[in-house]
Amino acid sequence: MSLCHTTRKQRLIHAAFALLLALGAFEKSHAADAPADAPAAAPNRFAATLAPAERFEVGGVLVERHGASAGRPLILIPGLASGSWVWQDTIRAFAASHPIYVLTLPGFDGRPAAPAAAASPFSAARAAVEQLIAERHLQKPVIVGHSLGGTLGYAVAEDRPAAVGGVVSIDGLPVMPGTETMAPAQRSQMAAGMRGRVATDPAAFARQQQSYMRTIGVLDMGKADALAQLSARSDPAATGQYAADVLNLDLRPGLKDIGAPLLVISPYHDLDAAQQGISESAKADYYKALLEGAPRVQVVSVAPARHFAMIDQPEKVIDAIRSFLASL
Repeated sequence: MSLCHTTRKQRLIHAAFALLLALGAFEKSHAADAPADAPAAAPNRFAATLAPAERFEVGGVLVERHGASAGRPLILIPGLASGSWVWQDTIRAFAASHPIYVLTLPGFDGRPAAPAAAASPFSAARAAVEQLIAERHLQKPVIVGHSLGGTLGYAVAEDRPAAVGGVVSIDGLPVMPGTETMAPAQRSQMAAGMRGRVATDPAAFARQQQSYMRTIGVLDMGKADALAQLSARSDPAATGQYAADVLNLDLRPGLKDIGAPLLVISPYHDLDAAQQGISESAKADYYKALLEGAPRVQVVSVAPARHFAMIDQPEKVIDAIRSFLASL
């Protein structure tokens, strides 16, 4: 299903799907079923536990190095309000055969936010990833990103087509779904509204994170609450600004410049899809349409899964990444 043949009804479905992704967590911040839980007495089961071989900063971005000294490097970039804890299974799966560089962006997972006067957080993170590749002399690394991290992967691959060996994006796209036909001014207006929907009070922000994880993030409510405790450690203002940056962004004109192959993982959950009115194959086709222009794109659907597919279906996601790496 290409965008040029999409019916008006299907466009509305896509827009509604995008609205759910972009705004659902914030509109539900005061939902009765999403109270702010007290911190769990037991250690959080998703907290990062793997000790890195090295920890350093590049352009304000925290980098943790794991894994082998040889092999194709992997750069793992978490999404909005996330830290290295989203990649613990991935690190375990690939550490024996790849050097792994796990990034935590400024403002996320307890890291200090970038100075208010700095350039957009997304642009600064984009430059930091490129700096990491250059300073560490990484040879054709594969960037594995979730959501915002996947969008960063496309951006870096556009900027440095000869330096990037591949991009794996888990539910991250070059333009926010549903905004692909908007004028830049309309997209900017929506981005400003996004910033305003992110609570600045820590307790309210924690409620938003819990609502997001329960409705969009993952399938299991116990996992959702544990993940929300971790994502609530992020800076609310930084979270809102990154979200606005991505909403303002349209990387599609530069997709033709990417020299590396792309793997896009499209999560799918039938109960959510029943409300959105979109089939598994239609969603995958829509994602592929948004990447039209990139020379080599593969879209793999992973089900049942929500936005954090590597939490809902770690083995399926790891198998997809492993197959992609073997094809390079």
